Amino acid sequence: MTNNDILRRIRFTFDFNDSKMIALFGLADYQVTRSQITDWLKKEDDPAYQKCSDTQLAIFLNGLIINRRGKKEGPQPEPEKRLTNNTIFMKLKIALNLKSEDVLEIMDLANFHMSKPELSAFFRRPDHKHYRDCNDQILRNFLKGIQLKYRAPIQMKEAPKKK
Repeated sequence: MTNNDILRRIRFTFDFNDSKMIALFGLADYQVTRSQITDWLKKEDDPAYQKCSDTQLAIFLNGLIINRRGKKEGPQPEPEKRLTNNTIFMKLKIALNLKSEDVLEIMDLANFHMSKPELSAFFRRPDHKHYRDCNDQILRNFLKGIQLKYRAPIQMKEAPKKK
């Protein structure tokens, strides 16, 4: 998955408009323009498409954490220069204030079942013997699950009743 895909999915899931996206970057002390946002959200085949860097996505995720959980005391965390799927997964888990059971429920919503030990392996230090890399499939299913949980469901119109 590209950083741009992740940005698009988060924007869609939480129905963020351009102003909200700019505000989220601002919470992490980073100024972006509306044109930067729209260029990051374009598809890869669009000539105006711009790649969202790891640092820019980390800043956005830090802003999302601040937006949903509040600003913590002291110095703010420095955005990572290199993001892994594990880091993205962890930042989303923190932003949404999820416990392991919540993450497992979200994965179940996406029809992707895993055990608690499998999940905890993604949140360990890379030098831990039980650490496991989070692959694109797992991150994609987590993003799909949060979309199913947090995106307002589209109401089906009732068919007119016959008399």
